Amino acid sequence: MNHDWQQQIHALHEELVRRDDPAAWVREADAVDASLRYPGIALRGPVFGVAALDPAVGPEWRVLKPVVNGMPQMCRDSLNTYLWFRAKDDTDDPGVRRELLAAVDELSREPVDEVEACGVRYRIVRGDEFARCDDHGLEPPRPTDPEPTERTWDLRADHTPSPDEDLVLEADGTDGGPMAGALRAWLRGFAYRGMRFPSEVRGDSQRAVLSHPDVVLLPTCFGVVEREHTGWEPSLAIQTTPHDARRTLHDALIEMWPMLYKFDDAKKALYAEAAEEFRKLERADEARVAGRVFRVCRVERVLRMGPDGPEPPRPSDIDEYGPMKIHPTLLLDGTVVFDE
Repeated sequence: MNHDWQQQIHALHEELVRRDDPAAWVREADAVDASLRYPGIALRGPVFGVAALDPAVGPEWRVLKPVVNGMPQMCRDSLNTYLWFRAKDDTDDPGVRRELLAAVDELSREPVDEVEACGVRYRIVRGDEFARCDDHGLEPPRPTDPEPTERTWDLRADHTPSPDEDLVLEADGTDGGPMAGALRAWLRGFAYRGMRFPSEVRGDSQRAVLSHPDVVLLPTCFGVVEREHTGWEPSLAIQTTPHDARRTLHDALIEMWPMLYKFDDAKKALYAEAAEEFRKLERADEARVAGRVFRVCRVERVLRMGPDGPEPPRPSDIDEYGPMKIHPTLLLDGTVVFDE
């Protein structure tokens, strides 16, 4: 750890003392305890989102679409949709609509990682997802992790919105306390190592340490993993709070998986019973059914920053499909033309 980062961690400690915030001290104690109980780091791999740099809002890059997708192309499609609907619904100016649709057209044809429209830069951004672990598994939610104000198990209720939305991407390390500062200091030099990663992946990772030397810790999220022969594998999309992750697991047991995998009546009843037992426990972090073991775990994410902003996808990042036209043709007068 260099002198600059030592100074930043000292500054974080002094800020914690100055604030005299009991809740912040408890969160910091939780973080210290977690670092001792779960000393390892389990790398999940890359995640992708969309960020925007809008001079009319400010000089900082901000998250437009949460950094949670597994492939860059998923984010290009999301940005394509966002710009198309802006052109359709948010303007009557043909010039503005032309600029927005030009970006849509580019995203429909090419796997580009940045487009510009109406003075705003839009970039597909890359992060890494990881969890703390010990010899027995991944770190569960902490007592101080925030929960929804109103906790519900209703299958149709909305989930807590992503904390990524409109998040300012700043790499100055001024928030989160000393433990978060220490983690940022360690992550600055983090690169993929080991023969389980292809050489091109390791090379891109090492180059990113130099090209994008600063890091931003994105808000902590929560996921559901299943125990497999080779370890713990992600099962469901990551969520904003522990309760949202528990709800996602409950919903999968009672509705999604039975429908998706066409369970017979006996298997549906078995999974429904397991879901009900899990729900009754309210804050359980593990569910078992038919020999399967699921756990709710804490998910952390880091995004690298360079002189020109957040890191885009790397050449070794994989897409399973390419760009395509997603929406009908939109004319400059706002008319939607459904292609035959």
